[in-house]
Amino acid sequence: MPVVRASEALVHDLHGTRFVSYAAPRTGSKELAAWRGEVPAGTRAPAHTVTREEILHLLTGSLRLTLDGETHTLTAGDTAIVNAGSTLSVENPTAERATMWVTTSVGLQAELADGTRITPPWANA
Repeated sequence: MPVVRASEALVHDLHGTRFVSYAAPRTGSKELAAWRGEVPAGTRAPAHTVTREEILHLLTGSLRLTLDGETHTLTAGDTAIVNAGSTLSVENPTAERATMWVTTSVGLQAELADGTRITPPWANA
């Protein structure tokens, strides 16, 4: 399927964040996955280590991204490159929702600090 309509995007919620999946194997993508992340005000996602590179582009709002122990504040228009093997956490300390566009390769997994391994369906199914 070369075109994915907004009404066809699958929505997933995890750790307070909404993931709206557009490009994934279920929509015909063979190599890449892409989704919109919606991070409500006051949300702090747990730190996790990723197995594939991710590109996070902030569309609206502001986020605090901690990447391998270094904290960065991103505002609309900023992009973060998260290399495979990096540990990151995302926090929205503001009073407004933030949205980002994320792209990665199919097969992404994330490992939480307690060893729990997550295979996000928005990047793999």
